Amino acid sequence: MKHFLHQRFTASLTRRISTSSPNKNKLPILYKTPEINDHNRNDSVTLQLLSWGRGSSGQLGGGIEETRLYPSPVANLHALPSSFSLSPTPGQLLIKNQNSTITKQEAIEVGISCGLFHSALLVDGNIWIWGKGDGGRLGFGHENPVFVPTLNPNLDPAKCVALGGVHSVALTSLGQVFTWGYGGFGALGHCVYHRELLPRLVQGISNEKIRHIATSGTHTAAITETGEVYTWGRDEGDGRLGLGPGRGPNEGGGLSIPSKVKALTVPVAAVSCGGFFTAVLTEEGQIWNWGANSNYELGRGNKTGGWQPKPIPNLEGVRVIQIASGGYHSLALTDEGKVLSWGFGGHGQLGHPSIQNQKIPMVIDALADQRVVYIACGGSTSAAITDEGKLYMWGNAKDSQLGVPGLPEVQPCPVEVVFLMEDDGLGPHKVLSVAVGASHAMCLVLRTSS
Repeated sequence: MKHFLHQRFTASLTRRISTSSPNKNKLPILYKTPEINDHNRNDSVTLQLLSWGRGSSGQLGGGIEETRLYPSPVANLHALPSSFSLSPTPGQLLIKNQNSTITKQEAIEVGISCGLFHSALLVDGNIWIWGKGDGGRLGFGHENPVFVPTLNPNLDPAKCVALGGVHSVALTSLGQVFTWGYGGFGALGHCVYHRELLPRLVQGISNEKIRHIATSGTHTAAITETGEVYTWGRDEGDGRLGLGPGRGPNEGGGLSIPSKVKALTVPVAAVSCGGFFTAVLTEEGQIWNWGANSNYELGRGNKTGGWQPKPIPNLEGVRVIQIASGGYHSLALTDEGKVLSWGFGGHGQLGHPSIQNQKIPMVIDALADQRVVYIACGGSTSAAITDEGKLYMWGNAKDSQLGVPGLPEVQPCPVEVVFLMEDDGLGPHKVLSVAVGASHAMCLVLRTSS
């Protein structure tokens, strides 16, 4: 069996290196408007999901164990209303669709997320999920891997999905949070070191209406409609939960009870969870963060960390519209389209010529002539999308997760990810969003035939 899988892997890898990706007719269609006529066909668009990197656990969604050296199609979303919007992304301020004539509640939302070794796509309230199944992180009631996007029927209409290490989190349209998978250190908000094979409501915040979620390897955060932050999961002395003395773990280094971050004195609108730290963003675009800081993750110019939320000193007067957190580094996107980075730089994930650690936020000069509209971090990888729909990536390239063949393992300079043009009639690729896991990445693209 192992020999057979190796043959399939080798054949697949050879095919993807030497020829174009699978024909569009072979791709699963995960959304298609049930009834469409010639009039509203003109008001519809086609989106495509692509993946790349190492997919030994099925997280690429192609049906087999494989490594994709460059972005290859996974699925199509046909005849999607042009008024669609991207679902809320952890760390991103809500951007209203000014061109839409319908309300936000009526618009179809689309989003993606990458966990450690699993992936998810949200379309119109439905979550398609695949990859490694250990711990129950896929939410199907078992721990088996799933190699193609598969609809999870066990959730109410979802508004946002965020995948962690061995667990998953979803926010429903009613403002409730569901978690599933392995609850090491209380990351699920239920019990410590407990497995949930099916999505389960987080009771500790069920009386609150949640509007934003984020998660990392072992801790999770949620923001209420009034801008309060609740955290739970691993703490163990670095203060990443922001709760202070006497508010720490209830068992085995973890806190399974969602608790309010009372020391945060300003209402916030977005949150991002790094490896051992947490960052939030106010409506005005100011970053506050807390937790581990031994690699300058907090951008304060020193290595003093801790549980107390504080703003980043040298970003005063800078309006940030999105934050993204990696294992030991962070990115920030300003309202002027500039990208700043700080923290650990050993894999090139900061985007600067030097791979030294960066003590305070610094603009990535290599992207200075671009207007960036979206950013993302993996554990040691970074990505940015420009207003023209171009995708740039940098950092750890060991598992081909930058989507550009032939790069060194450490790639400090942002490189443009080039999409192979196929004779599929769908037109050029305009990248809308990107998500990065431990060894793989995905993106959503608008295929424009004009």
